[in-house]
Amino acid sequence: MGLDKTRHFAGGKLVIASHNAGKVREIDALLAPYGVEVISAGQLGLAEPIEDGATFLENASLKARAAATASGLPSLADDSGLAVTALGGDPGIYSARWAGPTKDFGIAMQKVEDALAGAADRSAEFVSALALAWPDGLVEQAEGRISGQLVWPGRGTNGFGYDPIFVPTGHQMTFGEMEHDAKEAISHRSVAFKKLVGMCFSGDGG
Repeated sequence: MGLDKTRHFAGGKLVIASHNAGKVREIDALLAPYGVEVISAGQLGLAEPIEDGATFLENASLKARAAATASGLPSLADDSGLAVTALGGDPGIYSARWAGPTKDFGIAMQKVEDALAGAADRSAEFVSALALAWPDGLVEQAEGRISGQLVWPGRGTNGFGYDPIFVPTGHQMTFGEMEHDAKEAISHRSVAFKKLVGMCFSGDGG
């Protein structure tokens, strides 16, 4: 995907292909400066596709394509998760599934801690892959990563998912303890979003 072939978002409505309220809020906030009219897949009653991709980017793309096809509107999807070094990158693309059918991330965080079993290496990355799809099937992609260390027990009630156990490198607070704006200034989703904005939302493609 050369920059000369990158398609720019021309404005209007954009579907956020997610049923995760926390994720929708974060993406909506990131899009706010661009005057985008956001609507979520949940609001439209769109079905959640089976995420059978092998990577974050593959899963983000299939979700974005499914929402764009079903809605007839450009759609933005995120696939993100926690990749723990000592666990060989797990839970990775299965991060949400570790929370079980009730999507209880208290359970998921406990699973991570149990799997670490006292391992000395508690380094991890948060990864976010973004895909912007149009109804004709074209997809643009961007990925962001942020490194950090895991703590136990979790701290803070802000954010969502694994935020309470993740301390980003160079900081003392977990994502769960940070205020929204502080987290968004450095988050993996913000890193990916800045790349996507440079490709698809700015006039010069830079």
